[in-house]
Amino acid sequence: MAGTLYLVATPIGNLEDITQRALRMLREADVVIAEERKEGERLLRHFAIEKPVETLNEHNEAAATQTILGHLRRGLNVAVVSDCGTPVFSDPGQMLVRRAIEEKVTIVPVPGASSSCRRSPCQASA
Repeated sequence: MAGTLYLVATPIGNLEDITQRALRMLREADVVIAEERKEGERLLRHFAIEKPVETLNEHNEAAATQTILGHLRRGLNVAVVSDCGTPVFSDPGQMLVRRAIEEKVTIVPVPGASSSCRRSPCQASA
């Protein structure tokens, strides 16, 4: 039985903007995948969540994708986070998601607070 791949949005700016659902997914996951181990560990430590953290970034994407798919094949639930925002959009992870789709792994997006740009429409017109 395959595990589930959760794409967990993390706060942009203040860690306390994280959703309750995101915290639940991080607590329930067997392993957390972060773009940078230090940022992933900081997020988990802030919320007193103890989980193994592995990395998926531009330097190891092919190898990490294989490792993560192995976790999923063994039935482990995997939560992917980025340094901030929603993973995969501007971060590594497309290869993982494509391969997970090919292997018919269940993929669950866990949305959260986000921002499309640093300037609000009001500031842009000023």
